[in-house]
Amino acid sequence: MSDRSKEKAIDSKEEQKMANERRIEELLNINNRYVRTERHLEQHSDIADPENVKHSEKIQEERLQQMENLKNIVAYGEHEQEDQVENLKRNIEYTDGYLDHNADKMDKETLEKTLEKQEHRKEQLDFLT
Repeated sequence: MSDRSKEKAIDSKEEQKMANERRIEELLNINNRYVRTERHLEQHSDIADPENVKHSEKIQEERLQQMENLKNIVAYGEHEQEDQVENLKRNIEYTDGYLDHNADKMDKETLEKTLEKQEHRKEQLDFLT
């Protein structure tokens, strides 16, 4: 193996290591949000608005999928990135359109939660691309 090939291999391993470190950090962040939301749902679902509970459960399902995907990337080098990227782009676009037409009719809390979700989607898209 030539010196140049060895350097490329080392660079590639370093890039992979750095990418996996970012993925693990993101996995931990998602897990922390998941645990906090689960705890909140357990403590307050009996008094919470059913729509908010339903929204939170949907977010939790997405978080589980994201954690599973990140685990598969780190452990096996496999992931569903293309589908996720397309889904995120589509969801961002649809939600932006919905907000453009309905933001003035939404209650403050729902609007804030929707904007928060949009920000989360954009962060995920940045992470995946």
